[in-house]
Amino acid sequence: MKGHPLKLAVPDLITNSYFPAVAAVELGFFKREGLDVEIELIAPAGRTYEALRDGVADFVVAESHAGLAAFDEWQGMKLLCALSQGMYWFLVLRADIAGERGDLSVLRGRRIAAAPWVEMGLRRLLMEAGMDPERDDIRIAPLEGSLGPKVNIGVTVARALAEGRVDGFWANGMGAELAVRSGAGKIVLDVRRGDGPKKAFDYTQPTLATTDRLIERQPEVAAAAARAIARTLAALRADPSLATQAARSVFPAEEVQLIAELVIRDLPFYDPMLHPQSIEGMNQFLRDLGVLKGFPSYEDVVATKLFPLWADAHE
Repeated sequence: MKGHPLKLAVPDLITNSYFPAVAAVELGFFKREGLDVEIELIAPAGRTYEALRDGVADFVVAESHAGLAAFDEWQGMKLLCALSQGMYWFLVLRADIAGERGDLSVLRGRRIAAAPWVEMGLRRLLMEAGMDPERDDIRIAPLEGSLGPKVNIGVTVARALAEGRVDGFWANGMGAELAVRSGAGKIVLDVRRGDGPKKAFDYTQPTLATTDRLIERQPEVAAAAARAIARTLAALRADPSLATQAARSVFPAEEVQLIAELVIRDLPFYDPMLHPQSIEGMNQFLRDLGVLKGFPSYEDVVATKLFPLWADAHE
């Protein structure tokens, strides 16, 4: 595509959560679709979607539900495809805190770091467990200094846990892995792999999104971007070692060594399709939290008209 590169904004870069987008750039999958794409870290997720709304970014890869930070009632944007399925954050506590896996009662009186919009998933899980952050003195808040637009939040909170500045965090798999490997943390919840209520799996997922205006003016560009992600997922499923190659020029050395292992763990969730059940589960989650008022249809949220142009790319 001629002209300036298309900008794809992400709220966290040194992470497995949005890594397929990094791989799509570094392994040339966007270029094979005729797209010149560059990734920019714009954090946290609310700002990422605001960049999309304001024309600073052409695409966003982020948690799907946070689209409402900038697009009220889903007006003006669409989800194009998934990077993977299911809510993908981990609850990690200091290793010395007593308690069994899945037991949220150990959060009473604790400081838990979580980014804006990310924290909604944990709050809803607490509600499901009959707990109330205010009543139970569970202080869920962004880590001080973590909300700069260029901060990699998962890596930052893992460091804060090791330093004893927080009792735990709710963040991505890279942050969780760093905390566990250092001995500072232990995993209490991994919703994707069965911890917590079953419906929590569909609270959110990592997705590729763009504006209605780009879809209307350049539908072939939007479809090509979705094809690039779908084909990247297929390539990583076929050869996970490609993850190391893709990460070398983007990640620090320690995270480069970890990414292929994290991708292998995530492979069962590498499905680019946006399933109606997941979209309805997400919308109900948003209604439960009072963020979404209406009852948008699947077609109001997902760019279904583009499916014939890319859906076969994930076969």
